[in-house]
Amino acid sequence: MSSLPKTTPTNDEKVTEVFNNYFTKKLSFPSNEVDAVVAFFEKRNFEKSAAISTATTLLNQAKLDGVKVFTLIDTLKGLNEVQLSAVVTEILNYNRLKTSVLGYKITEWAETTEKRNIQI
Repeated sequence: MSSLPKTTPTNDEKVTEVFNNYFTKKLSFPSNEVDAVVAFFEKRNFEKSAAISTATTLLNQAKLDGVKVFTLIDTLKGLNEVQLSAVVTEILNYNRLKTSVLGYKITEWAETTEKRNIQI
């Protein structure tokens, strides 16, 4: 125990704390779930910071949807890199503001001009 007296926050400190945390929710997840999801994305060539932020979003979304995160990871295991990237993009976009979305380019291989042999 500390020998310092307990201090009570002043009204200004209370107001500051309320406004600093106004739009944030406190999230808590079991450590084994966090480690498993972060490791899943690191294994698939996500950088550490990207794996952590993606894992946080997935854990939060799984909690909101009432889905077990290990079930979600098992579902994602069957996807190749492109499919996984598309799914993660959709989940991240769902959790972002509508004025800022992530996208990816799908190149179509279709020629609009016809090729034919012309004999003169």
